[in-house]
Amino acid sequence: MRTTLKLAVLATFLLSACAEKITSEGPALEDLFGDFSLVDALSTSTSDVDFSTGEKLVLSARFTKSADWQADLIGLSSGAHKVITGKSKMLDASNATWDGSTTIFPMFQEEQVAIDLYIPEVDLHMYDTVTVSGVKVNDGFLIADFESGPNPGWLIFAQSGADMTFRIENTDAPAQGSNYYDMGGEVNWDWLIGYIEFPASAYQLTTYPLNPNPNNVYFNVLLYKPAGITNALALFQFREDDNLDGNFNGANEDMYSVEVSGLDVGWNKVSLRYSDIIALNNGQPVAPNGNGFHEPNKILNVAVLMLANPASGYSQLYMDYLIFTQNEPLNP
Repeated sequence: MRTTLKLAVLATFLLSACAEKITSEGPALEDLFGDFSLVDALSTSTSDVDFSTGEKLVLSARFTKSADWQADLIGLSSGAHKVITGKSKMLDASNATWDGSTTIFPMFQEEQVAIDLYIPEVDLHMYDTVTVSGVKVNDGFLIADFESGPNPGWLIFAQSGADMTFRIENTDAPAQGSNYYDMGGEVNWDWLIGYIEFPASAYQLTTYPLNPNPNNVYFNVLLYKPAGITNALALFQFREDDNLDGNFNGANEDMYSVEVSGLDVGWNKVSLRYSDIIALNNGQPVAPNGNGFHEPNKILNVAVLMLANPASGYSQLYMDYLIFTQNEPLNP
């Protein structure tokens, strides 16, 4: 009798142990072998979205099995392009939310936006449209977007070279809004083609209103390299008023600089943490001349110099949307 009881207990224990070990560690069988079919077609949380108020657009759809998908949202006026991808049985707020940001420039405008949801596995497209009635607002201190023309407080200089185009333009597609700054020309005796200075005084400020922690401050700018241009170099300088006397003295105050080159053709986003920007002299790292501390709240002037090797011929860059952001790079 005792032997029978022991065998019964042992059998129960083994069955229990086996049951605990039978767990699913891979994809569901229906995802591997099941047929794909559409349960709920593409829909949107609203037909009119105002990103300027913080509103977001949620895409929804549901399938019988998990599948790779890609949603392309394209501005019908601007040509702006947002891409959202995933692999799931459904699209919802957890994986298909759009905050008005852009994947491929330009930025979105107030416009109609076409939505194309594509399931490659079954070559299925689903379409919809929404109206953007308010564009995304990017938090930060906007230095320039060139929408209102030149600020009278900016300092602008261009050499008297050939084919100089140091001015606000709107003939090609801007990265944001309607205008951008065209920096182009050929100067065969000097590296400098021209420059723009954005002093804090142009905004009725003594210094830029930034977080004093350089790890929390990002400088962002959008730069466009035309096809065929290989010699363009943009130098950004950040001049600090270490002693807060209202002036910058290069002999005993800090200036941090960064050279930007090697861009892809088209619009490029350049985002730099302020603490990562170093002091330069003729393109080479040097010790800063001031107290040696990155102090973004003491920036007195931001300057942009357009440069090119004088022996290399014509050079050109477009510039748009210079902005300081806090805690993270620009999410345009």
